[in-house]
Amino acid sequence: MGYPGKNHKRYETPKRRFEKSRIEEENKLLMEYGLRNKRELWKAQSTLRGYRRAARDLLALMSGAADDQFVDRKKNDLLGTLNRYGMLGEDSGIDDVLAMKVEVELERRLQTQVYRRGLARSPKQARQLIVHGHIAVGGRKVTIPGYRVQRADEGTIRYYGSSPLTNEVHPERTRITKAGGR
Repeated sequence: MGYPGKNHKRYETPKRRFEKSRIEEENKLLMEYGLRNKRELWKAQSTLRGYRRAARDLLALMSGAADDQFVDRKKNDLLGTLNRYGMLGEDSGIDDVLAMKVEVELERRLQTQVYRRGLARSPKQARQLIVHGHIAVGGRKVTIPGYRVQRADEGTIRYYGSSPLTNEVHPERTRITKAGGR
């Protein structure tokens, strides 16, 4: 079983370590989303893999002789979760879950949301602002760049109340505004 206080890996590493096309694609995603290392990308891929596995299990239950209420409840749970996080639309189905790309998962990270909302000049700066405690979601300080933002919380992302960046004339705020942010 293992020691309960020990952290366990939440990702799987690639099977082929030195595959050139995969490495180039991963490096492109690292630059685009400002990820610290490939481990963060592999965590997103593993999360997505779990959703796909659940969708395949649902398809197997649907084709088998399973209880329809049970299958509908499982389907609604999976699609509801993905809809709540903004990864799928309202009228999506199981096929949409199977067709999801890793970019959908990376777009839901707080780091990406801060950059897309114009609170930072770059994804790297967004990460720095989050880690240093300048960003709040729903009025609560969040210091984890990989925090998944729910669709309902998108509008509540702003600078933390006691952060010096809440002042409109802060030098960094003026730089962000000039760079094309808010």
